[in-house]
Parts: sequence; C-alpha cells; structure tokens
Amino acid sequence: MERKSYPTDLTDMEWEILAPLIPPAKEGGHPPTTDMGEICNAIYYHLKTGCQWNMLPGDFPPKSTVYSYYRKWHGQGVWEKFNHTLGGQVRSKLGKSTQPIALAADSQSVNTGPKKGDVYGFDGCKKVKGRKGHTLVDSLGLMLKLVVSEANAPERILAAYALMELLEEPTELLEKVQVLWVDSGYDGDKFALAVWFLIQAHVEVIGPTEQEFKVLPQPWVVERTFGWFNQYHRLSKDYERLTQMREGAIYALMTRIMLLPLVSSTFTL
Repeated sequence: MERKSYPTDLTDMEWEILAPLIPPAKEGGHPPTTDMGEICNAIYYHLKTGCQWNMLPGDFPPKSTVYSYYRKWHGQGVWEKFNHTLGGQVRSKLGKSTQPIALAADSQSVNTGPKKGDVYGFDGCKKVKGRKGHTLVDSLGLMLKLVVSEANAPERILAAYALMELLEEPTELLEKVQVLWVDSGYDGDKFALAVWFLIQAHVEVIGPTEQEFKVLPQPWVVERTFGWFNQYHRLSKDYERLTQMREGAIYALMTRIMLLPLVSSTFTL
C-alpha cells in the first residue's frame, strides 16, 4: 500500500536531481534493499518537524536505518558535497558563475537543549547561552561553509577558520572571490589582513552611518539564510551533543532548500 505523502517529500523532479549525488552502495554482500529516496524523505521530515528520531512515522524506513545514513553521510562529508554541487547548479540556472566573486559572513547564536555537550558558552551581545554558527555564504545566501562553536567564540577568528577549512576542500569556490561583506563585529585590520592572505579578497564592513540611513542589502543575505534555518523546527535550539551534528543538520536542510529553484521555472532566491 502506498504510504501517506508529507509536505517535505521530494517530488519526482527533485529526486532526479538528488539521486545521482547519493553515494553508491558498497560492492559485494547482500544487494541493497533500502529505498534511498525514502531515507532522504525521512531526514527532511525530521528536520522540518523537529520530531525525535524514534518518533518518525511508521511508514518511513526504520529510524535506526534513517539515522545511520544521516550520521554516516555527515561523517563522510556527503551533505557538504551536496551543498557545493547543488549550489553551483542553482547559480548556473540563475545566470551566475559557479564561482562567486562576493561572499558574506555572519553568525547566529542559539540556545542549547538538555544534551548540550561540552561546547557551549554565553553570547553577551545577544544574551544567548548555547552555541554559535559561523556562516559563510555567497551573494545569493547559499551556504559555502559552516562552523559551530561555543556562543562566546570570537567571530573574526571563526570566520577566518571557516575560510581556511574551505580552502582545504577540493573545490574552486574561492578562486574568484574579490570581496567579503561583514558587519561591524568583524571590523579590524588583523582580520582584513588574514582574509587577504587567505583568499586575496578585501573585507568590506557594511553598516549604518550617523549622517544617513540607507538599506544595506549585501551582508544581510546571511540573515535571509538564517531565516531559512528558522523554518526547520529541529534548528530552533541546538539539541545535539556534538557540534558536528548541528553542522550536518544545517548542510542537510540547505540541500532541500536548493532543490526548489532547480525544479521551478518561477521560484527565485
């Protein structure tokens, strides 16, 4: 009997895009019987609703199987590879180069749940006790790199660290970058010099002036990305014991978001 459909389910067109990116099963042994499309549907359902793994609807594959793939794919960097591949496809569809020339960086602090683990702190500016996600996005708000730390971690150090992590990956995403947009929390000659040494781009601090109020769209593409995060109840708090699993959840939900403009003729970011 065909199972009940959920709003988070992949459409046939979305699955056609995602399916080739799924890691193949290991050779040898018993032929795989798991429906990988249903694994993805269960993961997206979990992220959207925020339900516990053992409370997934019974018409999905067993929760132990779903969680095993979810965690294994993060450990192997699969979710992040999905992001880079789908992000390039989105940029191409919108008529942009797959290699961005402008980036934006910012951070979002969230409270931790009962299982807060060892990495947590207090963000005095935002009055949040928990963790902070340092996010690096392109000019469309598509995520390139995420680093989760304690909430009181210095923003400039973690932004530089995110750039270093991205440079070590087998991608060419930073080769054409000319400018990094940030807010006043990242101001300073040392940070600007570090960015120049890493990617030969200059830092542009965007903020209001005393003389004039004006709309400042460039760095706030990150805020729109944070708004996408807020649509997924699993991210309302950091429920994970390990920071890596928080990162995995955000990379996973971004894959779901980026599939929408790829299958729609009218949807834009």
